[in-house]
Amino acid sequence: MSSPHSRLRAEWFPSIPRELMAGAVATFALIPEVIAFSFVAGVDPAVGLFASFIISIVIAFTGGRPAMVSAAAGSVALVAAPLVHAHGLPYLLAAGVLAGVMQIVFGLLRLGVLMRFVSTSVRTGFVNALAILIFAAQMPHFIGANTATWAMVGLGLAIIYLLPRITTAVPSPLVCIVVVTLVGHWLGLPLKTVADLGQLPDALPAFALLSVPMSLDTLRIIALPAFAIAMVGLLESMMTASVVDDLTDTPSSKNRECSGLGIANVAASFFGGIAGCGMIGQTVSNVRYGGRGRLSTLFAGVFLLILMVLLKPWVSQVPVAALVAIMVMVSASTFDWGSLRTLVRHPRMSSAVMLATVAVTVATDNLAAGVATGVMLSGVFFTFKVARLLHVHAEAADESGVRVYRVSGQVFFASADMLVDAFDVREIDGAPVHIDVSQAHFWDVTAVAALNKVVERLRKHSSVVNVAGLNQASRDLILRLDAAPE
Repeated sequence: MSSPHSRLRAEWFPSIPRELMAGAVATFALIPEVIAFSFVAGVDPAVGLFASFIISIVIAFTGGRPAMVSAAAGSVALVAAPLVHAHGLPYLLAAGVLAGVMQIVFGLLRLGVLMRFVSTSVRTGFVNALAILIFAAQMPHFIGANTATWAMVGLGLAIIYLLPRITTAVPSPLVCIVVVTLVGHWLGLPLKTVADLGQLPDALPAFALLSVPMSLDTLRIIALPAFAIAMVGLLESMMTASVVDDLTDTPSSKNRECSGLGIANVAASFFGGIAGCGMIGQTVSNVRYGGRGRLSTLFAGVFLLILMVLLKPWVSQVPVAALVAIMVMVSASTFDWGSLRTLVRHPRMSSAVMLATVAVTVATDNLAAGVATGVMLSGVFFTFKVARLLHVHAEAADESGVRVYRVSGQVFFASADMLVDAFDVREIDGAPVHIDVSQAHFWDVTAVAALNKVVERLRKHSSVVNVAGLNQASRDLILRLDAAPE
């Protein structure tokens, strides 16, 4: 058994030089996307950058998955954008606090296990819908754009996709920003820059109380957006944690990750930042460059703030076209293109769940609504599938005239009527009946009521009924309901 000291060292300092290197790489991959996500949410870049700094610092201590990078993310930005546009940043910060509290409660109640009910089809639909919404958010920059903007977006995409074929030593999105900025400045092109989007940070974030009225009206405004932020953040963080589990062959505490994310989002909101969640792309970069402990996550946040404060004059001159190119890349890399090829090979119900998740999300601009629809459809389809596995086999009467019925499968609310309909009193015509349920399991009140209904109906038509083979769990349920058939 490992000592607390060795566990602490394994979580924080598996290799300090490697941790610092990986955290720095993750930071460089984080900067352009955080600025772009802030733009999607309709807030100043400082809001996203402050959030990313605070979230990374806090979750390094409170999170349940070492080496995972969490920051202001596109999925949360998409959910937050309508609230910002309608009511402004103060209400977004209040929603971030409420969302964080929800996530803390989610973790404390150990509800991380509920993420197991999110099927692969729903997760795929979530990812594809996220990709579509990120791409759609870039459309206003293409509509009516001048030739220079189109050219710079094209140049940015060329750098992003071609540079990794030559070298991966430097993140291609960072090179895209540097080259597009230099070319645009050198040629004097009429391009909108980051400075036109809002203010960049020039100092450490400062703690401040919420500046919204503490009233029921405020709660009504922020409740649904906060719930959406909380659920989307939890889903993406759990998915990201699972990816790191697979990459490192190590387990993580999903419930601690839920509460840790909530604490980080509450802290970020009180320091003027947008809520966030796990970031798959940056986390994978961190792990691939050697990040295994919490130090890499901590250093990613610290290094981010250092770069932003020191490089503010240069960052403010970055053309929006470079950010649009990065977001198009993020959209394309997020979309699960393999899911299109498997649509016809996968079961139709699974494909329907994935498509429904995408359709509802895109139609409502609400990732939480799409996931809820997908989970609900998955449950309905699963119920139908299990219900069809119930079989009642009727055997011909033996020499003594007893009719034997063998029940196999799962008896619950969706299959209970099938059990009742399998017994035709006109066909039995008062003959003795033996019901063998040794291959069946009774799950709920509806199942017990169905069995008793069958017994009562047969006895009403003069049949002597014997029920045999109840397993212990089914018998306990029936006895607990005080409705055991004799």
